Amino acid sequence: MSHITFPLRDLSDLTKLVQDLPTSNGDADQAARVRQDTLTKPPGSLGRLEELAIFMAGWQGQAVPQIAKAQAIVFAGNHGICAQNVNPFPQEVTAQMVQNFKAGGAAINQICKVNGADLSVIDLELDRPTADFTNDPAMSPQDTVAAMNAGAAAVAADADILILGEMGIGNSTVAAALAAAVFGGDVKDWVGRGTGSDDAGVTRKIDVIERGLVRHDNSRGDGAAILAALGGREQAAICGAVLAARLARIPVILDGFICTASVAPLYAIDPACLDHCLVGHLSAEAGHRKLLGALQKSAVLDFDMRLGEGSGAALALGVLRAAVACHGGMSTFAEAGVADG
Repeated sequence: MSHITFPLRDLSDLTKLVQDLPTSNGDADQAARVRQDTLTKPPGSLGRLEELAIFMAGWQGQAVPQIAKAQAIVFAGNHGICAQNVNPFPQEVTAQMVQNFKAGGAAINQICKVNGADLSVIDLELDRPTADFTNDPAMSPQDTVAAMNAGAAAVAADADILILGEMGIGNSTVAAALAAAVFGGDVKDWVGRGTGSDDAGVTRKIDVIERGLVRHDNSRGDGAAILAALGGREQAAICGAVLAARLARIPVILDGFICTASVAPLYAIDPACLDHCLVGHLSAEAGHRKLLGALQKSAVLDFDMRLGEGSGAALALGVLRAAVACHGGMSTFAEAGVADG
């Protein structure tokens, strides 16, 4: 697999990296719009399928985009915040689920298989959880950079689309903390049940996050500092993968609440960091709809899912493939000999 050059030595490099990111190709975007208007259908009749095809054209820099290689990556990490009893399952489940992914036994394996995505699972120092963010920063700057670099290194330079997911016991608490730190508001509006917390567990998560926000108030407004203070290795790896994909002009499909919250620190650095990202589905987890509103994004699907592990993003790949197939495979009015009015 060819790799993408990603020269991140410390967190201060992020500012310069973000300033130099490529943008969507306006000429290809316009050419795709013109093609859509010549296809054998009423203008706009394919709705968001048309928008998705044009989105892909702009980022691939060609009027007729393709999806020859779809790459899916699930990043896994463990979290020190679990010491606060924020999750009903033990941390050992993270490693057990990683083995299940690698053995092909999870939902993400099946969805990737039917939608034609190559899946890899990357566990990030599961034997060394991050710190409890109510006491200390979750990660040092060096650990944050290492995880971001690991995420970037996992991205195949020849991928046409990248699907991202996560696994990590306790990371719904981490996701809510990141969202609250970046966008503010009442913590309770960001917190859901995760993998099955009861009412007392949800209350405990809210308290833990509120204490974490107070402890790391000095990171307010600084996306890189927020990621280090409150995030986990899989969140940092997702950020690294998103930036690496952007450097290679590879569009990204993010999964649900946890995956979307993982990139909120990038949005805090510069909202344009996420211009090449789609959100695969609207999670049933509390806070995702609010988060999508804050990010000014709409999900491709709304299937009442809340599993994580990239499942909603991989499912959305099927819709994206349909959009690209219609855009490239349909006849124009001239080709079909159909009068266009």
